[in-house]
Amino acid sequence: MIYQRASRLIAEVDKGDLCTVKRQFKTAAHCMKSNPKKFHLMCLVALTLMLSPQAFSAPISIMTFNVENLFDATHDAGKNDETYLPTAEKKNSAHIEKCKKISVRRWRDQCLYWDWSESVVDQKLRAISDAIKQVSDGQGPDIIALQEVENLSILERLRTDYLKDMSYQPAVLLEGKDKRGIDVAFLSKLPVTGAKLHPITFPKSLKKRAGDTRPILEATFELPNGGTLTGFSVHFPAPYHPTEMREVAYTKLNKIVASLPENQAVFAAGDFNTTREEDTQKGMLNRWVRPTWQVAHDLCKACPGTSYYPPKDDWSFLDMVLWREIPGWKMTGSFLANQTPEQMLPNGTPKRFQLPEASGLSDHWPLVMIVEATP
Repeated sequence: MIYQRASRLIAEVDKGDLCTVKRQFKTAAHCMKSNPKKFHLMCLVALTLMLSPQAFSAPISIMTFNVENLFDATHDAGKNDETYLPTAEKKNSAHIEKCKKISVRRWRDQCLYWDWSESVVDQKLRAISDAIKQVSDGQGPDIIALQEVENLSILERLRTDYLKDMSYQPAVLLEGKDKRGIDVAFLSKLPVTGAKLHPITFPKSLKKRAGDTRPILEATFELPNGGTLTGFSVHFPAPYHPTEMREVAYTKLNKIVASLPENQAVFAAGDFNTTREEDTQKGMLNRWVRPTWQVAHDLCKACPGTSYYPPKDDWSFLDMVLWREIPGWKMTGSFLANQTPEQMLPNGTPKRFQLPEASGLSDHWPLVMIVEATP
């Protein structure tokens, strides 16, 4: 019986199930504490397994996923979420007049005519969950950094209704001040502590544009071996804003990271909104990213990008996962999770969510990074 239980423990370690491995650490510690003189063989086996290299080096998968306007079907006070309501709530004159003030025709028509019903929300959530389940044989990545999420409630609905039995902890989302009401967030299988927002202060000359920006979300993830991993979920100013705004955001992120201990494991993931064109012309990654970070998509040689801009037939890695190189850890791989029917158009580009057909998912593809602890 002892060896059967030990075999099950080994299997969980080999699978890299971080939550189970953490429980095993606690089991071993409890055994030692409860019976120090008569140390049961099972406790000895469990402790030996927990201290094995496999337990410390189980790969950790980290996904960045811009889910493109994940809204519920209810108006949140103070947010410009009028587009994401059922048509029954769009017939009053106040709604119509507000929509008519939107200058971009496509967005104006969506505000006036899209029927964002509960069934539409369910279809959106289902498509997101299918994309997530492409990772780790249907179990999803260990950590997901998300962008364009309206509120904690809709993210918890995704977790509890569509990602149940996948070991995800309660979602982490702290409300920012983006005028559209979209936020950055985390879903994680690892316990999370110390979540906080870092506002980005832009120059006075750009103050009018600041309402279309998000703060940086920081969280600490507890690792199975008792260590911690610091993560940042970001959504930098959109490409139509001046480059200076993204430079300010990069500067803020790097300043926060520089304040952390040098031996702290750190990642940043999200929609950095740096286009290929901007990077080519202004050396954004060489100036603001590579001096501090390793870039996950450097390991994905066959990946065209995470976002496609049809007018210029141009791919970009708007979405990135970044890793700060430190002893004891290694970035070992990256890949796109983009193979569900709702993610790709016939021409091989991202399929954004559209109504009235309620098909597609997002104009971004999720990118996954794998890191491992090394001896």
